[in-house]
Amino acid sequence: MAGHDAASVELSRNVSFIEQALFYTDDLKKQAISVDGKDGMLLYIDSLVDQEMIQTHILSALYEKTDAVSHQMFTTLSSQKDTDLQNAADSLIQGYCIFMINGAEEFFILSSEKTYARSTDEPENEGIIRGPHNGFIEQLSINLNLIRKQIVTPSLVVRYFYVGSKTRTKIAIVYVQDLANPELVEAVKTRIKAISSDMVLPPGFIQEFIEDNPFSLFPQQLSTERPDRVTANLMEGRIAILAEGSPTALIAPVSFFAFYQSPDDYHGRWIISSFLRTIRMMSFLIAFTLPAIYIATIAFHPAILPLELAHTIKKSLENVPFPAIVEAMLLELIFEVLREAGVRLPSRVGQTIGIVGGLVIGDAIVRAGLVSYTMIIVVSLTAISSFLVPSHEMSSAVRILRFPMMIAAALFGYIGIAFGLLFLTIHLCKLETFGTPYFAPLAPFRLGDMKDVFIRFPIWTFHQRPYDSQAQKLKQQNDSRSWKRRE
Repeated sequence: MAGHDAASVELSRNVSFIEQALFYTDDLKKQAISVDGKDGMLLYIDSLVDQEMIQTHILSALYEKTDAVSHQMFTTLSSQKDTDLQNAADSLIQGYCIFMINGAEEFFILSSEKTYARSTDEPENEGIIRGPHNGFIEQLSINLNLIRKQIVTPSLVVRYFYVGSKTRTKIAIVYVQDLANPELVEAVKTRIKAISSDMVLPPGFIQEFIEDNPFSLFPQQLSTERPDRVTANLMEGRIAILAEGSPTALIAPVSFFAFYQSPDDYHGRWIISSFLRTIRMMSFLIAFTLPAIYIATIAFHPAILPLELAHTIKKSLENVPFPAIVEAMLLELIFEVLREAGVRLPSRVGQTIGIVGGLVIGDAIVRAGLVSYTMIIVVSLTAISSFLVPSHEMSSAVRILRFPMMIAAALFGYIGIAFGLLFLTIHLCKLETFGTPYFAPLAPFRLGDMKDVFIRFPIWTFHQRPYDSQAQKLKQQNDSRSWKRRE
């Protein structure tokens, strides 16, 4: 093999090349072994390999060998021959062992990587009542196994990519060959191949590199740790992106309404699921408009309140020295601080801080006359509504939206709220993700796809896949209730 990275027949020269390629790192181990009267060298990075595997499957096989080394001696390991020393160095940092023999250009690359796999427990932030209770982990091969266990078809395709010149993050694109749009698949591949960075840490880095509108507040790929959720989206013709070292899968393309759909919706009665989804959609509006409506009502439009309610609110505001916008901002910031503290602290302490902190601080600032009781009620309802979103990223976006809405309400009253909602609607209608309208099927309006938006129709009515998934075949099932008409 020609080239400056080609292996030499001299063992010392090959070992020296690898040492230089790895900058003489201290965890590079070398073990001299003589096989069939020839000097050999086993090289591996101590922090990446499974020592028990080396002792049991590699060293024992080499010590017992009396003739030439071949593939057959490593029957329990994945092994291959190579002559490119740069490949040897790259394999070492991926957890493989290299065995070289003096007088031979070819060397062996032996599988010996160490793996730390936790159990596939249900994700804490995506718990459900009915349905599968397993979740992705940080090992890509196990995550792909969980998907293949649910989609048992040769049409399920996995494509691997490596991104990050230093981190060499392994990424898998998963899709169903006869369902996913080829143009969509190619667009995802092109964007991933275009990533040029020393460091790529999934999933946040990947999400920001490939999304259409990086300055939008709204997430444009659905992130999930649930295999059943990934499976359902793959069967609609969408694409999943998974990475080594991360339990999170990214799904594209998705619409705004996908973030308000929960796996529980499809495991329960459709009427109950529709009721719960309606509550979630209402919580979206409450989460970022309720403080703004309260501020605008108090500051500009108190006459619209019933007389008794107006007197009650006025009485609670008598000892408050700040305008409503300052009250709301103060309380919202306190809630955000308590929430962040609860997330960062250990689980038991975090829950205590969240509950006790909210009660103590809330009661203290009301007694001190800094905010009113009515503002406490408004902000509490707003906080609870933001937690009804099944997606953490969408929940964060909604929580941030309330601040510009409160400012608009404090400056212009209901007119400010109306313009804020108008700008938000325009933005959602203009937003696209991989060529799919973000606000579909509402804009552009498609009546056939409205069966799974604000409410969920019975599953046997879903004859076609959603148009926004860009699937090659829209039809997904026949009339499964035809037996009823024959009775």
